[in-house]
Amino acid sequence: MNTKIEVSAKAIIIAIIAVAGAWLLYQIRDILYLLFIAFLLMTAIQPLVLFLERIKISRFFSILIIYAVIFGVFGLTLASSIPTIVVQSTRLTQTLPGVVMKVLPYWKADFTTISQQIAPIGENLIKVTVDIFTNIVTTLAVLMFTFYYLLERRHTKQIVTDMFGEVIAARVVEILRAIEARIGEWVRGELILMLIVGIFVYIGLLILHVDFALPLALVAALLEIVPTIGPVISAIPAILIGFATSPLLALMVVALYIVVQQIEGNVVVPFVMKKSVGLSPLVTIFALMVGGKIAGIMGAVLAVPVLLVCQVLITKLFIEPSGHTSARRTKNPSTD
Repeated sequence: MNTKIEVSAKAIIIAIIAVAGAWLLYQIRDILYLLFIAFLLMTAIQPLVLFLERIKISRFFSILIIYAVIFGVFGLTLASSIPTIVVQSTRLTQTLPGVVMKVLPYWKADFTTISQQIAPIGENLIKVTVDIFTNIVTTLAVLMFTFYYLLERRHTKQIVTDMFGEVIAARVVEILRAIEARIGEWVRGELILMLIVGIFVYIGLLILHVDFALPLALVAALLEIVPTIGPVISAIPAILIGFATSPLLALMVVALYIVVQQIEGNVVVPFVMKKSVGLSPLVTIFALMVGGKIAGIMGAVLAVPVLLVCQVLITKLFIEPSGHTSARRTKNPSTD
């Protein structure tokens, strides 16, 4: 039996456009990362901008004020802590391979390969941290995108209306507001969690008299943004350093990190994050693995916010009727 398959010219054109679009997105993926990071920052800063606008400060000057405060606090913190971080991080990188070799007698296993890789891990962590703050062009690009996101946010509906019409614009703005609310809570919550975990770990390591307390606390704070897996990874260098002194100190360090994570998981997270994430650990780990496989460290960091965006899109487009949300929003109009 012969079957004749016909492919229209329109289908061919659509397929070509789809392939070309996918190729283009892949080529500009680094720019898309920056745009998404800027969007995350925008969702975190937007409530502050709205607050300043309510006290009669223009949006432009509100953004400048917030930028000035953030840069001021950030600059003073870095200026006071960078010398100590650099000195202790350099010593930690040089000392860690020797620490591993000193720990080996306690464990009946061949750690030769691991000991050879410990130094690069420490160097990479330091390199990533330094790159975040020293890549001036990338940082300025993200800040510029964030600034214009905030400045033009109120004109989103008009821009979309001009392109696609009023009905589609209303739906797009509705979805965008839902994404902003969800992502904004996540970003603000993560920043607070990173600060709290970093402070708790630093104080705990100082009390236990563990060397390199500041860089270890910094690593713990930074890896807090990678849920489930990050806290476990951040504890490993501290445990190794404690083990080099004595097995008892290593156990005390383990206890410290367990206590910090219990406080973070049972007290801080419910209070700070509330229902902003609401993802099961299995889904979170799967997202981290996929994100890390696709885009490395950046993919792992952005895995959860991307998953939250997808969750909102699926809910708004396929589950929640548009009319229900629109009616509810009419009763409670947004100020932005």
